Amino acid sequence: MSDNLMRPASLPTWGQRTALRLLNLLGWKMYFKPLPGPHGIAVVYPHTSNWDFPIGLLGKWAVGLQFRWLAKDSLFRGVMGKVMRYWGGIAVDRSAPMGATRQLAQDMLATKWCWVAITPEGTRGYRPHWKSGFYHLALTADVPLLLVSLDYKKKELRVTDHLRLSGDVEADMAAIRAVYADTHALHPEDAAPIELAKRDNTDRRADKRAEPERRRA
Repeated sequence: MSDNLMRPASLPTWGQRTALRLLNLLGWKMYFKPLPGPHGIAVVYPHTSNWDFPIGLLGKWAVGLQFRWLAKDSLFRGVMGKVMRYWGGIAVDRSAPMGATRQLAQDMLATKWCWVAITPEGTRGYRPHWKSGFYHLALTADVPLLLVSLDYKKKELRVTDHLRLSGDVEADMAAIRAVYADTHALHPEDAAPIELAKRDNTDRRADKRAEPERRRA
C-alpha cells in the first residue's frame, strides 16, 4: 500500500499538489493506482456524511483525472447546478427507466475517456441495501469497477482496487465486500450493508437465463 501513497512533490501540476496538500492538512492520506482502462465506474463507499463530497472532490483534483459523477437532478438547479456540472456532475432522474442506463452506457463509450463515480447507497442516511444502478451500468457498458474507499478511522482515501463484474450477483457482491471489509464510515450506523435488494438478484439471474434465448433469436 505504501508504494501507492500520493505525495505532493510527485504530482505534476500546482493544482494537483494544492489539492493533495489540503487533504493532508485535513489529516487525510491518499493512495492511488493507475486505472485499468479508459472507461469504467468508480464506486464510492461509504457515504454517510456531507464531508464525503469535499474529500472526494479534493481527491479527484489531486489525481488530475476528469472523473464524472452522478447525483439526483434536484441538486442541479439554479446557479449551483452550473457549478456542479463544471465539477463533473451529471444530473440523474431517479424515476427514469432502464433505458437511461443504456443511454448513459452509450455516452460513456462514445468518448475516449470516461469514468463515472457513483455512491451506491444513494443517500447519507441508512438504507438496508445498495442501489443497483452501478451494477447494471457496469454490465451494460462492459466496463470495470474502481472501488473507492473513504476510511474515516484511518483517514485514508483509497483509489486502488479494481474489479471486473462476472454477472453472478452473489459472487460479485462478496468480492466487493472483501475490498471494503476494513473501511470505516464517519457515521458507521448509517453505512448500508454491501448487498443488492433481493429482487435485483432475481432480476439479474432472470436476465442471464434469457441471454441464450436472445442469442438464438
